[in-house]
Amino acid sequence: MMRLFKFYSGLLFLFVLAEIEVLAQVPTSASATGHVIAEIVPVFSASETSQLNFGRFSPGPQGGKIILTPQNTVSVLGSVFKGTGTHNAASFYVTGDDAAAYSITLPTSPVVLTHTASAKTMIVDDWISVPSSGIGTGMLQDGYQIVYVGATLNIGTLHDNPVGIYTGTYIITFDFY
Repeated sequence: MMRLFKFYSGLLFLFVLAEIEVLAQVPTSASATGHVIAEIVPVFSASETSQLNFGRFSPGPQGGKIILTPQNTVSVLGSVFKGTGTHNAASFYVTGDDAAAYSITLPTSPVVLTHTASAKTMIVDDWISVPSSGIGTGMLQDGYQIVYVGATLNIGTLHDNPVGIYTGTYIITFDFY
């Protein structure tokens, strides 16, 4: 029995030694492949595609206003006589990432138009846009949207605003989210 015990003990020892050797050969590290994604999106931009144009008119004895809506309709108030020719609302082509929301900020102060040959001026105010100005009111569809802008031109008498062309600039800001 002792002999059998020694035999089995020796066999067990060999078995344990073999198992230790197998365990020593098991790898102690593993590796895997990771994936990286990067997406380039369009740059957000806005460009004027149509200038704000109040058209041709003549001031009367009291002056008045020309109201040009973003939908390109004109109303005349006071003693202003609307002439022939074209007028149009401004338009801006806004581009960027599909479905990006943005805000429109219109001028808050009156914009001054200056006569090209004298120092006489007219004022543009009451700006309005479609989509309307405000936080998150615009949404790009298929990566673009056209914004239409109208305003009111305040006209003095013929003495205040002599015949000629009046020009000026304004800034509209588009903030993207």
